[in-house]
Amino acid sequence: MHDIEPYYKWRNKYTADRDDRSPFFGKVYNEFTFTNKVYNYFIHPQWDEFGSTTLYTKILFLDYEEGYAILEFIGEWNDAIQNDIMLLKRNLIEVLMSQNIYKFILVCENVLNFHGSDDCYYEEWGEDCREEGGWICLLNTLEHVEDEMKQMQLQYHINFGKYYNNVNWRPHQPQNLFKAIEALVHGETPKLV
Repeated sequence: MHDIEPYYKWRNKYTADRDDRSPFFGKVYNEFTFTNKVYNYFIHPQWDEFGSTTLYTKILFLDYEEGYAILEFIGEWNDAIQNDIMLLKRNLIEVLMSQNIYKFILVCENVLNFHGSDDCYYEEWGEDCREEGGWICLLNTLEHVEDEMKQMQLQYHINFGKYYNNVNWRPHQPQNLFKAIEALVHGETPKLV
C-alpha cells in the first residue's frame, strides 16, 4: 500500500497545498515518514487526511470557474463505524462547496471496501449539488464496493456503476475528463480528446 501514490501528472496544473482556497493549503509533505495506515499497512505520505482513520484523499484538480473538483481516494470507506461520509462532507466537501464547487468526480479504484450505514449524508450532498446544477460521480469503483453502495441505495444520490467504471482517465487532461464525465451524467456520449 505504501507505494500507491495519488496521481501526480497534473501537479503542474494544480496542487492543493499551494491553493489558498483549499483545505490543504500550506500542508508540508514528508516523503520519508509514513504515518497514516489502512488495515495496518502504511500508505504513501502524499495522501491527505480529512478526519477518517480508514479513508484518505487527494485533491487532484480544482477548477473554480467551472465549479468542479477531481478527488482520488484510498482505503476503506466505512460509514458504519467511522462515519466517513459525515467526515468527508463536513471537513472537505462543505469547504469546497463554500468556494462554489458543486460538481465532484471521485476516483475510487483504490477504495478497497465500503460499509454503509444510511444514505442521509449522501442525500444531503446530492441535494446541495443539484440545487446548484451540480452532481457527484464515482469513477472505477470495485464491483463489491459498487454492490454495497447499491444495497444502501446510494445510486439515487450519486452517479456510479456500469457507465462510470473502467474509465481510463489518466491519459487525459482534467478539463477533458470533466467534460466527458459531465456528458455521461447528462446521458450524452462522452468524447475524450
